[in-house]
Amino acid sequence: MPYYIGDVIGDWKKLIARTPEKFEETGVKVRVSSPVGEIDSRKGEVRLENGETLPYDDLVLATGARATMLDIPGTEREGVFVLKTLRDGIDIKNYINEKACRKAIIIGAGFISMEMTEGLRNLGIETEVIYRGERPVSRWDPEFSKLVLDELVKNSVSFIGNTLPVAIEGGSEYALRLITDNGSHEGDLILMALGVRPNTELARYADIEIGKTGALHVDLSQRTSKERIYAVGDCAEVYHRVSNEWVHIPLGDIANKQGRVAGSNIGGNLKEFQGVVGAQSFKVFGLELAATGLDERAAQRSGFDTASMIIWGTPVARSMNLNKDRLGLKLVADRKTGKFLGAQAIGESGAVGRINTLSACLWAGMDLDDVGYLDLAYSPPFGGAWDPIQIAAQALKKRL
Repeated sequence: MPYYIGDVIGDWKKLIARTPEKFEETGVKVRVSSPVGEIDSRKGEVRLENGETLPYDDLVLATGARATMLDIPGTEREGVFVLKTLRDGIDIKNYINEKACRKAIIIGAGFISMEMTEGLRNLGIETEVIYRGERPVSRWDPEFSKLVLDELVKNSVSFIGNTLPVAIEGGSEYALRLITDNGSHEGDLILMALGVRPNTELARYADIEIGKTGALHVDLSQRTSKERIYAVGDCAEVYHRVSNEWVHIPLGDIANKQGRVAGSNIGGNLKEFQGVVGAQSFKVFGLELAATGLDERAAQRSGFDTASMIIWGTPVARSMNLNKDRLGLKLVADRKTGKFLGAQAIGESGAVGRINTLSACLWAGMDLDDVGYLDLAYSPPFGGAWDPIQIAAQALKKRL
């Protein structure tokens, strides 16, 4: 949706995977604007808020997640938004056009925040990021997040760290004023990009087990603790193959896979979703960022004795790197066993491709020796005879 708001995608209809009419063509009945009030798992019934009761043989909960909104005065004011649903994106785009917005304030500094800075600047809107931490995208190594900060500044985005919002009120020069513990900031639009929380209210009332992450606990078949009730998508946990723990990673590709597994099982074709390794990526102006597996903090929480290393290389062979692009790659491993645990990458190009390869390595349970001698396609336009992946793995292995 940041790309729709920023005019990269011109028509919001392109963001719809399948309309109710298309579902109907395949025999699937879709009822919109029909909120569910209660699940009765003993009777196998769903009760709608309009009083209607629908019986079920199998039930799938795909209630998603809700965007986090700060509990501060003034969030109900016109011009204060979150961005989670398509409706949110359309509303923001309409507001920008109708109000001729000159300046926007984004609270938070994660994926959505970074993508929105680019979208807003594409529209010529002055943009300011307010964050409680010291640096943007704090999951990434400080050396990498410093480059993200430099990229923001290079593209005229103001970043104000170590700052907590306190209230929102009417502004003088602009429509809104954000009061913080570090002064006040005015803008025509305020976006809260603070992550999401799983929407589990219906499940809680039905006494369905909630996992330690706050999302619905499921097994590998997507079954919940209640017989014949499944859960998929942003409301459900997923198994992490590196940490061997159940986690909550609200991403669309995971939701698609979980939905297919649940549907297969309901249809009698038994199937299991074997989990994830945590691959993620995003773009901010001229930089690609991607990560997979565990960072050092997560690995240590999972009981690993971590070692890590950052190397800097090039996305193509040095002899063909006419733009002098750099590629940063960080690997994390277990010091005792050499088991490969995770990676991060940043660069003008080539970062996402390297992380996709390293995700496959994590999926296969490789150690650093395996990664260091992977058989990769070599051609100067795409990389050197020794790829940064191999160089980083061999260098970290020597450090253990």
